[in-house]
Amino acid sequence: MNEPVVDFLRARKSSLLPTLGEPGPGEDALARMFEIASRVPDHGNLAPWRFIVYSGEARHRVGERFAAMMERRHGPLDPVSRKKELVRFARAPLVIGVVSSPKDDPKIPEWEQFLSAGAAALNLVHAAIALGFGANWVTGWFSDDEEAARMLGAGPGERFAGFVHVGSITGETPERPRPDWRALVSEWNEAG
Repeated sequence: MNEPVVDFLRARKSSLLPTLGEPGPGEDALARMFEIASRVPDHGNLAPWRFIVYSGEARHRVGERFAAMMERRHGPLDPVSRKKELVRFARAPLVIGVVSSPKDDPKIPEWEQFLSAGAAALNLVHAAIALGFGANWVTGWFSDDEEAARMLGAGPGERFAGFVHVGSITGETPERPRPDWRALVSEWNEAG
């Protein structure tokens, strides 16, 4: 048994977004994160996902576009709502969009390919944490919004599995209640 890996997985938790600060991962750490993120179940070796990196000033430009999009749709935003949109991608030094990019395959359904993208997102979180960073995988209104997804770089037929925010840990994240796994497990029997 690989006890350190078991201990890591049992203790893993996502960092709160306000606790993710500078510096973010450099090129070497980022390359390792993507290598690890790509080692997920992938029936048919389709690689039905890809990654988009938002860093530096680009994170702020995304927020400006979000605010403009919301104001165009709903009218002027109050100051709190406007700030919320402006900082969505600026709360951590690095944001990585995990794009579900399904391939046309007669054997592997699209939903299975979407699950593979979700696995890639979780492996990205695991990799960041294992490398000593904090990470948090979020979605948000813009994950399923077609206009926002296109602005963020998704192509036709693609959608975001989520966005992984990564940075150095600057504060504590309290443990949150976890489900009792025993209540979630059952054995199948013919009677149902």
